[in-house]
Amino acid sequence: MDLYPAIDLRGGQCVRLYQGDFDQETVYGDDPVAQARLFADAGSAWIHVVDLDAARTGEPVNRPVIASIADAVGVPIQTGGGVRDDAAADALLAAGVARVVVGTAALDDPDWAASLAARHPGKVALGLDVRGREVAVRGWVEGSGQDIGEVASRFDDAGFAAYIVTQIHVDGAGTGPDLDLYAELLDAVETDVIASGGVGEAAH
Repeated sequence: MDLYPAIDLRGGQCVRLYQGDFDQETVYGDDPVAQARLFADAGSAWIHVVDLDAARTGEPVNRPVIASIADAVGVPIQTGGGVRDDAAADALLAAGVARVVVGTAALDDPDWAASLAARHPGKVALGLDVRGREVAVRGWVEGSGQDIGEVASRFDDAGFAAYIVTQIHVDGAGTGPDLDLYAELLDAVETDVIASGGVGEAAH
């Protein structure tokens, strides 16, 4: 098992949102590059970076920070938030990111997402953020009306490097992950699953 420590960016700062609520934000630091170096020095195999501003608005305001992180550490960077077209994905990969994460755009245009994954083998993951079982979109602000199990099965042969599945109900709470959901997905799909949300201690 690989651990993916996460850096959530908003306005260039390292933040945490409680259950995805932009009004319940905790700022942890104003130097994301230094934080990434700490994770790398601790032995992280990957670092996960989320552009919360881009996820919400589509504007990649934190892209220069993400490029600086990729340049500063020797471990691969996985990043998502606002990746809704070829240009956004290509720009992040050109900036040194090892893997981009698509979410909202994949549900809006599954054929485009599959073509992106085919064009960049091993470098595109699908972010599936859920409230209960409903996949959320547009920075977790809206519900898609689609069930996580159905969506995961539908995309299973699309060539994504992994699914990144976040249970919003426990995200930022540190109370433990939604193990039942992850067990269900691992039984149902062949795509690798990266579990996100609720991990607060080593036992989790």
